Amino acid sequence: MGDAIKGRGSTGYLPGRYEVTVSQAVDDGWHDGRADADEEIVEPLPRTQVREEFARSVISRNKSPDIAFSQSVNPYRGCEHGCSYCFARPSHAYLNLSPGLDFETKLSAKVNAAEQLRRELAKPGYKPATIALGINTDAYQPIERKWRITRQLLEVLAETKHPVSLITKNALIERDLDLLEAMARDRLVSVHFSVTSLDNHLAAKLEPRASAPHRRLKAIRTLSERGVPVGVMFAPVIPWVNDKELEAVLESARDAGARSAGYVLLRLPWEVAPLFRDWLQTHLPQRAEHVMSTIQQMRGGRDYDSTFGKRQTGEGPYADLLAHRFALALKRYGYPARGSFPGLDAGKFVPPRPPSPQGELF
Repeated sequence: MGDAIKGRGSTGYLPGRYEVTVSQAVDDGWHDGRADADEEIVEPLPRTQVREEFARSVISRNKSPDIAFSQSVNPYRGCEHGCSYCFARPSHAYLNLSPGLDFETKLSAKVNAAEQLRRELAKPGYKPATIALGINTDAYQPIERKWRITRQLLEVLAETKHPVSLITKNALIERDLDLLEAMARDRLVSVHFSVTSLDNHLAAKLEPRASAPHRRLKAIRTLSERGVPVGVMFAPVIPWVNDKELEAVLESARDAGARSAGYVLLRLPWEVAPLFRDWLQTHLPQRAEHVMSTIQQMRGGRDYDSTFGKRQTGEGPYADLLAHRFALALKRYGYPARGSFPGLDAGKFVPPRPPSPQGELF
């Protein structure tokens, strides 16, 4: 689509699959007089835009047999981290926005998320189960520093003693240690850090606006020392790009205090496949064909197979080898056999009072 853009994972505006019309910029040789014919015109870097969104509901539910949680809350749409491989990119197509640059530059902040969460938790018959916070897009992406929606959601969950799990690539989570530490004492919270590589240069290309790898490891240590159960996710595993680092990532995370570990194979649904192919051609052109060939060997000859039980780990010799390496690494570095720690406690949940226009007397 184009050349690498500093601080962004995509190189252009790939149209979504629901677009009726598609526009394409073409140089027709004319100039507007601001530059000589031989002078290169430098396009401005795309800036992050955030619009306010008032959500009608915030708890999303799923019955996927290969996912460890049944409900989740996402405070934002789109993600400024700009991860080239993000499986959530196609969701922007539903908004008539590009899963490419729009996904990481045109974001939505659900400004009423905490209020709406309180309302949904107060519904009669609500049955508490761990809420995964920030699954589709990172709850601690850079714009959270200003908008603080994740912080507001955590305050509601802490108040109602509702269990919550988080996965992030941003050390900004340390800001909320006061809430996390208190919830950890009641077995109400767990945190996983996604660490894709220990190589700063590679990480900057894969995840341009996420915290650097060493900073994530430092955050693991900080949370662990404060009693918050912390784990590491080596995700995604990309053949011939970062797969060689599996053992090194698990060892470093364990040294920092991680108590659980997991991994997920690269997933390329819908528009993610051409976006990732473009990323390979931009940053690793000599390896691009080999990478995609190996991925297809694990996906039944396709870029992606969404079948439950296969989409997270793939199948075939390479996938089997990866699973074997992971199992050995768990044993070698002292992780639990299944890579996870005990579940959270949903029995302490105290439903919030439903909002009333008459207020409260007591």
